Amino acid sequence: MWKQILRYNFVQWGKLADFLELNSEQRAFIAQSPSFPLNLPLRLAQKIRKGTLKDPILQQFLPTLHEEKDKMGFALDPVLDQSFRKSSKLLHKYCGRVLLVCTSACAMNCRFCFRQNFEYETEEKGFSNELELISQDESIREVILSGGDPLSLADHTLQDLLCKLDAIPHIHRIRFHTRFPIGIPERIDDNFLEVLKKISKRIWFVIHVNHPMELDDAVWRHLELIQKMGITILSQTVLLKNVNDDPDILKDLWENLVDHGVMPYYLHQLDRVRGAAHFEVLEERGKEIMQKISGQISGYALPKYVKEVPGELGKKVI
Repeated sequence: MWKQILRYNFVQWGKLADFLELNSEQRAFIAQSPSFPLNLPLRLAQKIRKGTLKDPILQQFLPTLHEEKDKMGFALDPVLDQSFRKSSKLLHKYCGRVLLVCTSACAMNCRFCFRQNFEYETEEKGFSNELELISQDESIREVILSGGDPLSLADHTLQDLLCKLDAIPHIHRIRFHTRFPIGIPERIDDNFLEVLKKISKRIWFVIHVNHPMELDDAVWRHLELIQKMGITILSQTVLLKNVNDDPDILKDLWENLVDHGVMPYYLHQLDRVRGAAHFEVLEERGKEIMQKISGQISGYALPKYVKEVPGELGKKVI
């Protein structure tokens, strides 16, 4: 079912502009042939206010002329992923954990995605080389499944990968990083849950959500299916100019999450990927926002405000 829903994603700017009833002046501001293609789930598009470009969901996904302006300090690989590549699909940045780039596919293309220029391995199928490297390094206790989005993989592929990771004695945790439940929550279906039930290792989920408008009953209903299995769900958010750089918006988002048993984990400073400069919020403004929120919500509802500094032993708290 979820694969059929995926087919309704907007991938052509003209069809999205028609759906949102944008006028000619607004259409002229759209980048018509971006290097990073448009990809927006229908259910998110249905939440966007029509007749405007200033909607917080739309701004995250619509390619605009802003992306064509170069700014010093913004790069194709802002977090230096290539420097930490141990194989075509395996990154080893931090002690005790590795990141498996499972796929280039995603449920949606965020315009600020730091991995939009990543040289994905598309020829070699499977993860035999990566699994061998992981099995040989007993210092690795945790494997992070990322991409793209690991939930883009078919269930049989995920099951094979998870079962092989499950068989490695020194692996204690498997972590999913995913945006799928926000755009296509139906991906968390009975077949996927059966896959998870076969795994003995501790599983964690980290969902990516940036604005309270992205959340609804369908999202909560499908996330609850995971929670009922005893799986902890965390969230991460990117601080984005004119999208969520407001204390009330972030407070609403994080309170909504904890009300549904999802723990806010990180608020990320924007990774400075080329074409995303218009999303950047100054760190001083970010700290000011966090300071205002900190006195208004419970401590467990307040994530760490962090940025990635290549070469550091972990995310740097701002």
